[in-house]
Amino acid sequence: MDMRLRLEPSDEYMHPLEEATNFNESMYFNFYDHKENLGGFLRLGNRANEGYAEMTTCLYLPDGRVAFTYHRPEIANNDAFSAGGMNFEVIEPFQALKTSYHGKICVLERPLEMADPRTAFTQNPWVDCSVELDYRGLSPMLGGEPVNEDGTPITEKAEQGFARGHYEQHVGGKGTIRVGDEEWIVDGVGLRDHSWGPRFWQSPFWYRWLTGNFDDDAGFVLSITASRDGGRKIFGVWFADGAYEVLTDIKIETEWTDGDHYHQKIHASARSTNGRHEIEGTVKSLIPLRNRRTSPDGEQLVTRISEGMTEWRSDGRVGSGLSEYLDQIIDGVPVGIAG
Repeated sequence: MDMRLRLEPSDEYMHPLEEATNFNESMYFNFYDHKENLGGFLRLGNRANEGYAEMTTCLYLPDGRVAFTYHRPEIANNDAFSAGGMNFEVIEPFQALKTSYHGKICVLERPLEMADPRTAFTQNPWVDCSVELDYRGLSPMLGGEPVNEDGTPITEKAEQGFARGHYEQHVGGKGTIRVGDEEWIVDGVGLRDHSWGPRFWQSPFWYRWLTGNFDDDAGFVLSITASRDGGRKIFGVWFADGAYEVLTDIKIETEWTDGDHYHQKIHASARSTNGRHEIEGTVKSLIPLRNRRTSPDGEQLVTRISEGMTEWRSDGRVGSGLSEYLDQIIDGVPVGIAG
């Protein structure tokens, strides 16, 4: 049977908890306000069968500091996105959502210290934090859940799962952010996603996920995901004039820092029906995140997810967004540096 994508307004809400131990349902929202020079992202991933949620708040402050926190609050079900002081609410499917975080946050003058989370969290100050952002849809919806031609779900192996159902949307976000004694009124743009299904962070060998906005009606998404057998999944869209154009002939080249191999400059190129787009990215601030899991045979698997707040330039315009680089770490080296 041929595969197609299904996406309904009901998919904005919670999905039934599946049997797979590693079932995950998550929402993610990023933003950047050019006037305030402030950006960041919120993510909440429910892993109810494992008894916890993954809660992340990351704020790239105007002076180069990064305010960051990550917790695994206990949850017993998949009834809502509400855990660890974070809450996501759907006001109108595909149109309006509310996000919030209230709790403590660690303020890092040197964000790269998060490569060693225990040290970073104990040697940097913690302050009160409040995030209240209302998001509005700017673009059509992108993605959905793969189903067979007759509408039946596509089956998958849980140990290989990584966001079976998944959609994205360019958005605008308005609200207030407080970190300690500082406060900002935010009016920015960004991208959100929602995914569900079995997930291990170790399933991809590496991936590159680039999201950018130039204004309310222009942006892009580019992604390359590599598997251990050398396979690649390449996808991209260009957002313009209220619609998405599929991108083809996508290439991403990366300039790395010495030593730890963090991405610092990016050149991406792709073709749409309106011609070729050349995109230059400069990482303004980066924080490395880590996920660890023990394999069934006892091997310690380490995944690094480098989150870079990035300035994008293309077709004479300047924008901002996130460049997310996931790599499995083998012998201390990210596997995707060779591209």
